Amino acid sequence: MITDPISDYLTRVRNATMAGHRVVEIPASNLKKEMTKILFDQGYILSYKFNDDTVQGTIKIALKYDKLTKQSVIKKLERISKPGLRKYVGAGEMPRVLNGLGVAIVSTSHGVMTNKKAIQENVGGEVLCYVY
Repeated sequence: MITDPISDYLTRVRNATMAGHRVVEIPASNLKKEMTKILFDQGYILSYKFNDDTVQGTIKIALKYDKLTKQSVIKKLERISKPGLRKYVGAGEMPRVLNGLGVAIVSTSHGVMTNKKAIQENVGGEVLCYVY
């Protein structure tokens, strides 16, 4: 049994990029689907596909690599809010990741979104992870 599914999601993507895999398959949940959509919209992954074949379903993510250096576009995936210590921020205290070059994924009352969109909508929430 996995106690922290978000950390499992991030670890699977991190391990796949370090191993140079093209595709990674992850057990699905609504939160993981929203995080995957954000990673795709921000240009960190090539594509994704939701398979609802089984009861839980899976997410297939095609990872993105630089053509010249063959290194992953995702340099770091860092879990911020953990089950033992949740990290909540207001709209005015929203973190800037890598001086605006990275993205923080935030779970708000308006849904899962990036830190930039949360600032635009003037909402705070739980900071799930940093991606850069």
